[in-house]
Amino acid sequence: MAKILGVGIATLDIINTIDGYPQEDSKSRIIKQRICRGGNVTNTLVVLSQLQHQCYWAGVWTNETNGQQIIKDLANYGININYCRAVKEGKVPTSYIVLNQQNASRTIMHYRDLPEFGFADFKKIDLTIFDWVHFEGRNIYETVQMIDWLKKNYPNLPISLEVEKLQPNIEILFSKVDVLMFSKKVAQCYNDNAINFLWEMRKQVSQAQLVCAWGNQGGYALEVDNNKVLYNLAHIPPKIVDTLGAGDTFNAGIIDGLYRTQSLKIALKEACELAGNKCGREGFDVLGY
Repeated sequence: MAKILGVGIATLDIINTIDGYPQEDSKSRIIKQRICRGGNVTNTLVVLSQLQHQCYWAGVWTNETNGQQIIKDLANYGININYCRAVKEGKVPTSYIVLNQQNASRTIMHYRDLPEFGFADFKKIDLTIFDWVHFEGRNIYETVQMIDWLKKNYPNLPISLEVEKLQPNIEILFSKVDVLMFSKKVAQCYNDNAINFLWEMRKQVSQAQLVCAWGNQGGYALEVDNNKVLYNLAHIPPKIVDTLGAGDTFNAGIIDGLYRTQSLKIALKEACELAGNKCGREGFDVLGY
């Protein structure tokens, strides 16, 4: 299968499940707590590794207790960290997540005390071994340099970009990649209708496959060669257990499907199935069909 490089962050997630979101200045009992590795790009790589791809993480970590926990988890999934930058001081990014048991909403408070992975780090990577490079939509101006350099020196290497939230000036990345993966939250900043959003994006971006996850309503896509709109129903598990990371899992399905079949229609179907299966279990283990 493919050798895939993911550029982004890994986090420590502290997940507290409660029975109803608390009011300000109140006290609530936590029903359940789980501490695990998170981070959009590493979540996607963990899923891709279970689909038999060789995955490499390019990011920044520090060798403290929480950092060691993250690296241990990635090692369990066979994620290679040789291209990461380890720093001596700081604390790994930490997300404090409140899961509301009543409606499955997620409220996330994020803390970070590490530098971002930059262009100087990226240039050191031997990209000749890779079949795909996937970026988080963050650290915009450094990411622009990475993608421009990659396109200049490795023009045939596919590039995907996850756009989970709107960062200042993130739009300058859109015209530079081959696959754009938008979250529902981002899409709704432009248009409440997924299809209309994709058509709006096509006016700005002519060269990329456009994909948009739409939660429990499924996923939409717009092909690059014939501008055909694609839709796939969501795969709903018997019981919703854990939606955290469903979007990252969806993105893994898009990458895997496109790499294996070159068909956006098949990739969209696989992405919806994978994301649904993930929602029916806790964490990212044993993602089957």
